[in-house]
Amino acid sequence: MANAQGELRGNWTLLVSACTGIICSSIVLPYYSIGALVVPVTEAFGWGRAQFQAAILFSSGLGALTAPLVGWLIDRFGARRIALPGIVGLSVGFLLASSMDGQLWLLYVAYGAMALLGAGTIPVTWTRAITTNFFRRRGLALGLTLSGTGLCAIVVPQYAVWMVDAFGWRTAYLGLALVPLVIALPVVYFGFHPREGLSGSDGSDAQPHWGLTLSQAFRSGKYWVLLVSVFLIYMAVSGIGPNLIPSLTDDGLSPAEAANALSVFGAAIIVGRVLVGYLVDHFWAPGVAAASMMLPVIGCLMLVGEPSYSGALLAALLIGIAAGAELDLMSFLAATYFGLKHYAKIYAVAYATLATCSGTAPMLFARIYDVTASYDIGFVISTGLFGLGGLMMLCLGAYPRQARLASST
Repeated sequence: MANAQGELRGNWTLLVSACTGIICSSIVLPYYSIGALVVPVTEAFGWGRAQFQAAILFSSGLGALTAPLVGWLIDRFGARRIALPGIVGLSVGFLLASSMDGQLWLLYVAYGAMALLGAGTIPVTWTRAITTNFFRRRGLALGLTLSGTGLCAIVVPQYAVWMVDAFGWRTAYLGLALVPLVIALPVVYFGFHPREGLSGSDGSDAQPHWGLTLSQAFRSGKYWVLLVSVFLIYMAVSGIGPNLIPSLTDDGLSPAEAANALSVFGAAIIVGRVLVGYLVDHFWAPGVAAASMMLPVIGCLMLVGEPSYSGALLAALLIGIAAGAELDLMSFLAATYFGLKHYAKIYAVAYATLATCSGTAPMLFARIYDVTASYDIGFVISTGLFGLGGLMMLCLGAYPRQARLASST
């Protein structure tokens, strides 16, 4: 236990800088800021909501295409050298968005630039550093790092709504462009110095040098179980997140109340990250996954119809806990079932699946609204996706022998 606690204390600057990098990553910052911009931008240019939400397809979709390349670059050059240019590139993308003049293609170019120029900030970068520097408390360390998504969901929607109300949507995009430069760049520059090898945090050989290659993982049924379950769950999570504010305002809540619900969603992500990270260090991770995915089943059903303000907050809490669990679980399960030797490449493909969902689900969710004038069908579909994805995790079975041996050292 003492060594485990020392592992956390000895790497606290790495944890803080990686968490900050997650907050300002190209998949998180655009995703959690777009909900506050849907109404003002579409009203300014007469676009449909699905047309505007399709911007996330360019952001996350291009991120999915570049993820395997980023994984290869990290293995070759190290996470730090990939992260720093990506932070600057993400800001450039937000600057481009502020200059839109009503041409839809420019919106997509801007969000595509966030993905391409900010590719070095995707979770592959930060989780690679954590999994190769933490062994006894890997689950908790991943949970603490990935809680940056929750922090982003708490703060950024409120910040974006305030910027839009006070200064307009163009200035809001400029304000978002400053976030990576002012917050992430100095923190990552001074604090993000991961050990790139596979030795333990104390310099010992705490983790056997084992791991499947990417081609071996593709031939493993367990890898496809992981990919499909991630796809199902993240289709639900990604569809709800950017559409939560407009769906709740359509149901009669004020923009501030809707933003509060998204902030509760973000706070719940943090709870889910840390709680699940702790649990998978002590219990069978697929079982933890299946149990945690039952919460959003209840939350989605609560959002059907016209929920009260308190009901919306509770639903956001239940869905947010599951949203917090999934990315943490994907990182932990990839490292545990397939090893660290080729983790960056293997995780990058799983992340590409996640990013594809993040890009397509918001647009599909908004398309349901454009056709039916309601988000209810989307919430019902999400109920089934959460339930099926969680149950599929149970098919992963027992941990590999190498992982069990490593955890006992």
